[in-house]
Amino acid sequence: MRPISCLAGAILALLVLPALAQEGTPTRIRGTIEKLDGQTLTIKSREGQELSITLSNDLKVSAVNKAQLSDIKQGDFIGSAAVPGTDGKLHAQEVLIFPEALRGTGEGYRPWDLTPDSTMTNATVAEVAEGAKGRLLKLKYKDGEKELDVPLEAPIVTLAPGDPSLLQPGTAVFIPAMKAADGSLAAGRVIAGKDGVQPPM
Repeated sequence: MRPISCLAGAILALLVLPALAQEGTPTRIRGTIEKLDGQTLTIKSREGQELSITLSNDLKVSAVNKAQLSDIKQGDFIGSAAVPGTDGKLHAQEVLIFPEALRGTGEGYRPWDLTPDSTMTNATVAEVAEGAKGRLLKLKYKDGEKELDVPLEAPIVTLAPGDPSLLQPGTAVFIPAMKAADGSLAAGRVIAGKDGVQPPM
């Protein structure tokens, strides 16, 4: 079993649940920190926009930790952003290894917004085989199954508890935020890169 704190578990759940229990529209923000001024975090988004996000007083921060392709074992529960291939397989863009305590979180297959054609699959690894350029995983979830081709270069990560000291200019972040009707953004959690490992989701 891979240990994980309740804090990291709460953050991880936000990556896969379709909505947050707050008022507004769930919005995933990917970008780089420009500055932190009190409770306002300024982000340069991957689309080039400068975004101001109001952070909650009880902000939770998680750090991204690097894992290895060899860490993925039969029976593990994982989440993977991937693109469908003409070969009928999913081709992983990244893989997040869930700890045992979060088995079943967000289980299923759905569209994702890492790239225009990406999907997200949260499932149990039923089989692990050597692929042509990585590993081939057979994934099973409650409504079906998928074959996932994971290339050697795909980022493999997990999460660890962090703190606001990680929120430094230049740090890559993934933020599950809420967008209000007036366009303002608010967040209670930030997933931050650490030691050169960036949030790949």
